[in-house]
Amino acid sequence: MFRTALRPVARAAFAPCARSLVQPSFRTVVTKRYTPEHEWVSFDDSTGLGTIGITEYAQKALGDVVYVELPAEGTEVATGEEMGAVESVKAASDIFAPVSGQIEAVNGELADQPDLLNKDAEGAGWLAKIKLSNPGEFDQLLNGEAYKAHCEGESEASD
Repeated sequence: MFRTALRPVARAAFAPCARSLVQPSFRTVVTKRYTPEHEWVSFDDSTGLGTIGITEYAQKALGDVVYVELPAEGTEVATGEEMGAVESVKAASDIFAPVSGQIEAVNGELADQPDLLNKDAEGAGWLAKIKLSNPGEFDQLLNGEAYKAHCEGESEASD
């Protein structure tokens, strides 16, 4: 009897809340693109920010990363411009800006833990966040399938 008495009141009391939950929402789209030089950019269209890193393919080719040089926050970079470097026990490699814009943040954890690039190159090992000055440049980069085909082509050429 207690439940029956509460049920209509509970429905009435929560009905306005239930209606407010069913409002249209805007969806943020985050997509990832790649360069032939093995950098990646994950772009959030709602903020205009891109996260930059090196790919799994690049980190495997480098081997154990021992040092990462990153640009300073506030630095303006142009597409293709050198923006940092990665050193490993096997080699050193420059990092090139895959898109133009202003560096908004850098991954400070890489200073003390450069091996994050080996552990999670396309996740926790991100390098920098950039405010894209021309979001159209992002669309010019390779999608996942095109990047995979590019890497397979490089592997076949080196055999």
